[in-house]
Amino acid sequence: MAEVFASDPDVIGVLAEELGPGPFALVCLFASPECQFDKLMKAAAKRFGSAQVMGCTTAGEIGRAGYAEGRVVAVAFPAAAFSATALLISELGGQDAQAFGDQLARERLTLAEQNPDRPNAFAFLLVDGLSLKEDILAASLSPALGGIPLFGGSAGDGVDFARTRVGLNGVVAQDAAVLALVRTTLPARVFSLDHLQPTDDRMVVTEADPKARIVKSINAEPAAREYARIVGKDPNQLDTFTFAAHPVVVRIGAEHHVRAIQRVTEEGDLQFFSAIDEGMVLTVANKQDIVAHLDAELTALAEPVAPLSILGCDCVLRRIEAEQAQSVRALSDTLVRHKVVGFNTYGEQIGPLHVNQTITGVAFYPPREVS
Repeated sequence: MAEVFASDPDVIGVLAEELGPGPFALVCLFASPECQFDKLMKAAAKRFGSAQVMGCTTAGEIGRAGYAEGRVVAVAFPAAAFSATALLISELGGQDAQAFGDQLARERLTLAEQNPDRPNAFAFLLVDGLSLKEDILAASLSPALGGIPLFGGSAGDGVDFARTRVGLNGVVAQDAAVLALVRTTLPARVFSLDHLQPTDDRMVVTEADPKARIVKSINAEPAAREYARIVGKDPNQLDTFTFAAHPVVVRIGAEHHVRAIQRVTEEGDLQFFSAIDEGMVLTVANKQDIVAHLDAELTALAEPVAPLSILGCDCVLRRIEAEQAQSVRALSDTLVRHKVVGFNTYGEQIGPLHVNQTITGVAFYPPREVS
């Protein structure tokens, strides 16, 4: 792992020196929107040679001291223990799902055949956080992965929600995603955590524009006004802090998943970060203590042995909640203690789902001793 200020005149040079000589199978760059992302990705592709180099803009970084801003964080996977191949998925709206699925399946099988001594595998996805297509993408990738666990995060733009980008091997794109398939000798565990508990307060989406992720009415009332009534807030004072403090979840099977609200539109509608549709039943959730919950869950990941490191995609709404509760330092300390690095996202992917207000990731463990 390496970290540098986005304003440094030689970002890639500093990162390369900190990461060491390699060689690397994969290098991931999580870059503040303050940096010149196109220039960064081109320089990285040239500097890291044969490695797959993927990256995205962020809503905040997770570095050596926990939460950070205005940085570029690099995570490198040594070729001695990892093998990787990566694909750029461009024009998400016009992608031929069947053709790409076939290509992905071939890449997966080839990587496995070429690395029989690296039995552990996972898929890591970075996707344009303003594409509004993360749900469809995650669901379409799952069948071609052949059971390989997938996790990832949506690229961010601080809290501006104006322009998010992803990149692979010097090519930068919007309305796009990058998927890395990774095999390793190290035991690896993909996970997803949230600290929310559903209440009995429910609401029904009665009018929506699913393509734009906009809810126009809830319980046959104007959406923002009705949401505010249910959570006990002034409808004229709804903001990002309100949405982080009063999340709503939807039940899928036996589990609940967050459907986070991004903003109130000028028309009084609610725009969401993830899929929404008419007839959907939303449940208001209560929050557990975010610091204590994260510490307990990451401690559980350390049984029976602590991870060597964890790559994490942490929703920006969790960070906003921590700021509101003045617990950013405590949450950062928890991330550092459990060796978590990564970035803050506009949403997270786990398996075939796109979710919000979670932290998803992969934990790497020491090699198992052969008796």
